[in-house]
Amino acid sequence: MSDYREMPFHFDRNFIDLFMHVFETVPIPMIIVDQQQKIQLLNKAYGNFLNKEKKDVIGKKIMDVITNSRIPIVLQTGDAEIAWRHSFINGQEAIVHRIPIKENGIVIGCFGMLLFNTLEELQEVADRYKKLEHELRYYKKELRSMQKAKYSLTNIIGISPKIKETKDKLLRIAQSKSTVLIMGESGVGKELFAHAIHNASSRSEYPFIRLNCAAIPEALFESELFGYEEGAFTGAKKGGKAGKFELANGGTLFLDEIGDIPLFLQAKLLRVLQEKELDKVGSKKSSPIDVRIVAATNKNLESLVEKGLFRHDLYFRLNILNLIVPPLREREEDIPLLISHLLSTLNDELGVYKTISENVVELLTRYNWPGNVRELMNVIEKMLLNSEESILTIRDIPFYILQNDKTPQKTSDNEGLDNSLEKFEKETIQRILLLTNGNIKKSSEILQIPRPRLYRKIRKYNLL
Repeated sequence: MSDYREMPFHFDRNFIDLFMHVFETVPIPMIIVDQQQKIQLLNKAYGNFLNKEKKDVIGKKIMDVITNSRIPIVLQTGDAEIAWRHSFINGQEAIVHRIPIKENGIVIGCFGMLLFNTLEELQEVADRYKKLEHELRYYKKELRSMQKAKYSLTNIIGISPKIKETKDKLLRIAQSKSTVLIMGESGVGKELFAHAIHNASSRSEYPFIRLNCAAIPEALFESELFGYEEGAFTGAKKGGKAGKFELANGGTLFLDEIGDIPLFLQAKLLRVLQEKELDKVGSKKSSPIDVRIVAATNKNLESLVEKGLFRHDLYFRLNILNLIVPPLREREEDIPLLISHLLSTLNDELGVYKTISENVVELLTRYNWPGNVRELMNVIEKMLLNSEESILTIRDIPFYILQNDKTPQKTSDNEGLDNSLEKFEKETIQRILLLTNGNIKKSSEILQIPRPRLYRKIRKYNLL
């Protein structure tokens, strides 16, 4: 009985046609047996598994082909057997499905399928699943870590009175739920203080999400901050997108460079802060939101308010609590500690091990550092990379720092202008000679004076 049209039970023809198509196109061994236990359909994959031709088995009883088959039991009980392990007479083992086919509640046949031709295939799939599960857990953990604040109060290096006072205020601010405005010059580490506020707060176990307002194109700012619904605009992702507010729900949203937020979005930001409701782009309803805002700026927001570039009501809403981070020039006591910390960190990152001489630390401490901690970090990194020695010396200090050494000149009340100038000239030549390791040619080029003149100055001041 090789033609499905001669089958004794009444399958719908379209149903059989669909099965025939599946049988011939899907490389999974499949079989259909009627209620008399005769094989009615067998696909090529099953024939290959049994190492038999289809024409030789169709119409035969299943037990004549697979002597230990459980399909007769399924025909009798009407109970499906899903993912059963079966040992074939040829020694092969497989995972199989046996599913009864019923019509009006009566079993009229059985559908069989080999889910895995061998147990090795099952093990391979199980291993892949475990690997995917492991990767999923890893990426979930990474995502959570990306949404965590990295730094705490212990990462703020310093013993100066100003930094101690700032740390004490930070701890008081962290206990509040109100918005915070962190102010300070560029490079002082305002983001570090934002991290520390979050980690010292009751929200520390919830997300810490960051957004640099100066880095987002104005056209994308609204969707980036508030998110959007599917179909909100051309090119919107299917399913929409969560904005920074939604990602930070329950935690803290750090808005860096808040002075650069577009004026047209400031009213919407103010509404979120006041009403604690979020309106996604393209959404017709508001969603409740619980986010603490920590903002930072190196701009004078009061001046921007006066110029009409920043809403006064938003400024007052943001400036409920404020923290002013002192510049590096006002905390000289902290510079040696910062140098030691940065040197250790950069040594690890760059894979080197170099130390620094005390006189270099002294010179760096006397520098004004207009770029603050960020500039100090860049200078230490540059010195580490450029130095060929295991210890950083004056020769490794960038020349612009030596030129701007702010060491006070010791002068007496009756010391004349000529004497003061000579002292400055002597100290400058001395620093350059140290920088060039006594190389007259290089020193003259840096000082922009002829070599004979430099020799005369060296002899005059007895420098070599």
